[in-house]
Amino acid sequence: MYTAVEGSRVPIRMWADPTSVEDQAMRQLHNVANLPWVHGVAVMPDVHYGKGATVGSVIAMRDAVSPAAVGVDIGCGMSAVRTSLTAADLPDDLLKLRRRIESAVPVGFGLHKTPVNPAKVHGVGGWDTFWKSFGDLHTGVQELHDRAARQIGSLGGGNHFIEVCLEQGGDDEGRVWLMLHSGSRNIGKELAERHMAVARKLPHNADLPDPDLAVFVAGTPEMRAYRRDLFWAQDYAARNRATMVALVKQALKDVVPQATFDDAISCHHNYVAEETYDDVELLVTRKGAIRAGSGDLGIIPGSMGTGSYIVRGLGNTASFQSASHGAGRRMSRNKAKKLFTAEDLAAQTAGVECRKDSGVVDEIPAAYKDIETVIKAQTDLVEVVAHLKQVVCVKG
Repeated sequence: MYTAVEGSRVPIRMWADPTSVEDQAMRQLHNVANLPWVHGVAVMPDVHYGKGATVGSVIAMRDAVSPAAVGVDIGCGMSAVRTSLTAADLPDDLLKLRRRIESAVPVGFGLHKTPVNPAKVHGVGGWDTFWKSFGDLHTGVQELHDRAARQIGSLGGGNHFIEVCLEQGGDDEGRVWLMLHSGSRNIGKELAERHMAVARKLPHNADLPDPDLAVFVAGTPEMRAYRRDLFWAQDYAARNRATMVALVKQALKDVVPQATFDDAISCHHNYVAEETYDDVELLVTRKGAIRAGSGDLGIIPGSMGTGSYIVRGLGNTASFQSASHGAGRRMSRNKAKKLFTAEDLAAQTAGVECRKDSGVVDEIPAAYKDIETVIKAQTDLVEVVAHLKQVVCVKG
């Protein structure tokens, strides 16, 4: 159940303990809740400070949208696929499997030498129309077409990952799953930052408590341009994940040829959707939150050493039918690098085939909130379908 935090123009419904939320994040939430366009704010248990708007917040606006409430990685989200394999089918040497995945999917700033053939991405069509519409995007990104094309099917860095997981408990204990987390790569970031810059200069945003909360309002050319680019980037992110799923499935089959796969589960957690609540048509931004409508399947990952959950939404309208997107950071990347060493990372990722060097110490499990606590805080938002524990983790 949520706690209603008063003191703003609209109440803030919070599925986190208000006393545990950083002061900076709480100020951001009140700033958002005081905006004249805001219909409501829901806060997820993985909430933490972000640029302009907190990560782990759902903001419903009337006839307006704030790019900062979406985030710069437009369309970032998760995909997961259950396989026919069990733990016994996996090779004893999981390093070979990790290396095969890393050779199939570029990580960090990497990109494919040539664009991935769309024919490999079964069930996803409309590629010609999708790429033709690139010419309609913001003029500032037009020179990025080739890079964007070759980054389809690439992971990125930071908290993005590809995992091979084992289901825990239940009738399917030991079943192998594939899971990945990524977004719209550089092109989404470039579009987001350009539109944020446009929004900051609009007269109606002159007196905001935080310039990063600048909004576009309905019926304006700036809003139309942002929506066009936003929805294109969301589509790009979904296609990027679908392409990676195809590549990772093939990488697994290269090592374990008998593998077959269920349909993928996929969900954005940085995006905008047009939805109706209280008989009002709203633009709902989920920044670090997934849609959890009744029956919706979603993915809530923990850190690289703790495990993840497949969940089913309960359709709770108090949260605008939303749930958390993961464990959520409990400290900044810089703080994690100061507090922990590569040896700490190795200890906290024992039993997981993954990078254990200083380059990914900022992703150490201790830098994240406890995923079990996060799941328990939202039992009125989602029900658990499967609990997964990674045995292979690929990071950028």
